[in-house]
Amino acid sequence: MIKLNRSIRARWALSAILSTSLLALAPVAHAAPTLVQIQAQVNDLQDQATAAAEGAQEAKVKLATLTRSLNGIQAQAAIQGKNVDAISKTLGVIAINQYKSGSLSQSMELLFSSDPTLYLSSAGSLEAITRQKSIQLKKYQSATQKLNATSLTAADRLAQVKSLEKKLAQQSAVAQEKLKAAEEILAKLKKEDRDRLAKLAQEQEDADQASSLAAAKGLSGISGRGGIAIKFAAKQIGDKYVFGADGMVYWDCSGLTMRAFQAAGVNLPHSAAAQSRMGKSIPLNQKQPGDLLFFGRPVSHVGIYIGGGKMIHAPRTGSRVKIAEAGSLGSKHLVAVRRF
Repeated sequence: MIKLNRSIRARWALSAILSTSLLALAPVAHAAPTLVQIQAQVNDLQDQATAAAEGAQEAKVKLATLTRSLNGIQAQAAIQGKNVDAISKTLGVIAINQYKSGSLSQSMELLFSSDPTLYLSSAGSLEAITRQKSIQLKKYQSATQKLNATSLTAADRLAQVKSLEKKLAQQSAVAQEKLKAAEEILAKLKKEDRDRLAKLAQEQEDADQASSLAAAKGLSGISGRGGIAIKFAAKQIGDKYVFGADGMVYWDCSGLTMRAFQAAGVNLPHSAAAQSRMGKSIPLNQKQPGDLLFFGRPVSHVGIYIGGGKMIHAPRTGSRVKIAEAGSLGSKHLVAVRRF
């Protein structure tokens, strides 16, 4: 009897071990993501698209600057080329005249002439011709060197332009790919879930707009350029975000700050990264209303600080111009403050 019980206990133990092993090997069933989690995924992809779009804006600004530089260099090269041609023609005329007059043989004849006065006067003329030729040769060499240097610079600028054009196309493509990925996530949902998400997003945007408009009423006491910029940006609260837009109905982050400070008499480029290299650098803990706040490494977002730990900005696709917390934007941390 004792042996039988031991056998039964052994079989039970073996069965328990096998059951545990099978459970360990069985695929784990993951719960389907909630609508909140799906919305977070979509928002993250839209944020990535916004960062790529700002990268494209920076490339576009640099491209415009380089193109202007290239055009100026090419115009300079054209002028220098004409100068080289003109000097070359002058040298040709001198050479032809010397050949026709036979300057060397004429000088030998004059040397043995019985009229020393004739020799001296003619020798002076020959020396002047030689000196003129020497001067023109030096001018030609100098002009040729300048033209060659300018041509090399133009070739370098052209290579940079082509590189930036490629970067612009790549960044724009990345932005579109991220948006497409977000759309694909939404497309996999049931219609009722998509409608529910859209309603939740709309309700959040409406709530943000109401609180932003209420907060904007207390922004009247800020002076200087920053105050003018804040006043301009506050008037745009509720306007939609669109890649590359700079008003007056649609905005991206750097388009909004560019126009806001333009109203205050400050010219800024349409790029968050480019704007972050302008103005006066301010320690992060010493920011004041009217300062520009920059986020991400590399910089991919900008907003206008209004005080109280808040800023006005154009966040991302699917959102509107609003007042928001000026701490971190998801994975993007505050990295620079500039004052104008």
